[in-house]
Amino acid sequence: MQATADSTKMDCLWSNWKCQAIDLLYWRDIKQTGIVFGSLLLLLFSLTQFSVVSVVAYLALAGLSATISFRIYKSVLQAVQKTDEGHPFKAYLEMEMNLSQDQIQKYTDCLQLYVNSTVKELRRLFLVQDLVDSLKFAVLMWLLTYVGALFNGLTLLIMAVVSMFTLPVVYDKYQAQIDQYLGLVRTHINTVVAKIQAKIPGAKRKAE
Repeated sequence: MQATADSTKMDCLWSNWKCQAIDLLYWRDIKQTGIVFGSLLLLLFSLTQFSVVSVVAYLALAGLSATISFRIYKSVLQAVQKTDEGHPFKAYLEMEMNLSQDQIQKYTDCLQLYVNSTVKELRRLFLVQDLVDSLKFAVLMWLLTYVGALFNGLTLLIMAVVSMFTLPVVYDKYQAQIDQYLGLVRTHINTVVAKIQAKIPGAKRKAE
């Protein structure tokens, strides 16, 4: 019964996190999304100028400065007003943050599933189970060599974050037009792939 309750609780928690992520990416709460978006960009731009150790150290110092200052302020305020409100962060200190064994096992199983799926897909591509898919993968890797020559990892990460917070809104606003153009591109790609499959021996997929 306890395991079932924990599993249900985790499912609800995951669903809640998913809804919160969607709300962030679609700017449902402009203030909250702006804070998250700005913080991520500030962190990434900081990493382009300083080392990871320096950024982590500065962030920790900033956080400690804020909490220590607030703790001292509340203590002085309580002393002046002669009140006994207790520790200002008491609610957070008493908050339950432990993961149960079932929760850890669930996350581990999910990670194992993703790793196994990735390994199987890479094996299929590198051992050329399907010639067309392996050629697509080779073309993708070839294009990534040019991307890697133009941008470093942090620049790509910054572009990914900006895209995450802008593309969903743009797609939501111009969904009909975008779907129309994507359909045309998909049709053209499928036509080209079909021609390649017809000309390359052994490239045709086996009929299911």
